[in-house]
Amino acid sequence: MSPTTATGSFSSSSSSTSETITCKGVVCWAAGEDPKTEEIQVEPPRSGEVRVKMLYASLCHTDVLCCRGFPAPLFPRVLGHEGVGMIESIGEGVSQFEVGDIVIPTYLGECGLCENCSSGKTNICHSYPLQAFTGLMPDGSSRMSITRPPSGDEVVMLYHFLSCSTWSQYTVVDANYIVKLDPRLALRHASLLSCGFTTGFGATWKEAKVECGSTVAVFGLGAVGLGAIEGARVHGATQIIGIDINENKRKKAEAFGMTHFINPSQGPAAHKSISDLVKELTQGLGVDHSFECTGVPDLVNEALEATKVGKGKMIMLGAGTHNTIAINFISLLGCRTFKYSVFGGVKVQSDLPVVIHKCINKEIQNLDHLLTHEVQLEDIIKAFALLKEPDCVKVLIKL
Repeated sequence: MSPTTATGSFSSSSSSTSETITCKGVVCWAAGEDPKTEEIQVEPPRSGEVRVKMLYASLCHTDVLCCRGFPAPLFPRVLGHEGVGMIESIGEGVSQFEVGDIVIPTYLGECGLCENCSSGKTNICHSYPLQAFTGLMPDGSSRMSITRPPSGDEVVMLYHFLSCSTWSQYTVVDANYIVKLDPRLALRHASLLSCGFTTGFGATWKEAKVECGSTVAVFGLGAVGLGAIEGARVHGATQIIGIDINENKRKKAEAFGMTHFINPSQGPAAHKSISDLVKELTQGLGVDHSFECTGVPDLVNEALEATKVGKGKMIMLGAGTHNTIAINFISLLGCRTFKYSVFGGVKVQSDLPVVIHKCINKEIQNLDHLLTHEVQLEDIIKAFALLKEPDCVKVLIKL
């Protein structure tokens, strides 16, 4: 069966008759190496799977960590976990989607029936869990490969990243990790909702349950942090404190609803702890909720200590490459709550469509402020460089 190219027409066939597609994808060959745009092969979807023609993707800090071997050093690997695309072909047994549907690939699933899904207490499903550690499809195999030069005849398996590998013109995803998109939402915005922004927004809604009149501190004002600020605004927080060493983030965060800004690296603030600076703005009490959005170990204790004694909640959203983080026991003696959250507690089938609807009806605003740069897939190295620019929030990747 001869492979088709990425420019081929869509097929409405099942996996039994569709062909392997040769297309462009971003591959990281080893930990610490720069990723490369390569010509790869993407197999047809098998039973319970769909193959998606990606339209837009975006760059998240977790993709940078993946190049360093997070969460598991599996290489070579096709990167990307944010994006939006169109279903190109469908495997056997998939009835909830059709060829041509616009969808968001995700890295979590939701069966709705297991103990976790039924509990209403978590978005981590037992049946369709976080696919982060094997780099393979649920059946233990890969749908992506590459013919290694210079011989041209050695076929090398490629690992997937977070069940979706969105930095590829085509990708195969288990249908349980796909969400159909309401066509009223702009595709450029849809890509941003598949991880970063939704993680921050969801944490205020699903995890912290921010209430009207509450106080909030957000550590790190990237896409996740701006999502948390927007969520705090939507849910009626009266004091929203943003913390970042990048002065350029001030105006961005103010557009989303930030009321106070702390730059801990400048002026008198440089000689005080961040938690003390937060307490100075809250009559010495600290905030009701803090959100740690950077993954920097030293900020975890600051975010915890910045919350109120007895009732303060700190939600950690950032990811890092450290295996352990030291927690100050004195902060725990204050009976504060510390929780880590994946995707902000958002359930992909039950809650993500709600977030999308909030964007459509303008309850969630200012998504355009997230999009600061755009590149083609071939310019992925430029995207990584842009991420270091002081005015960069999100880099959109056009496939």
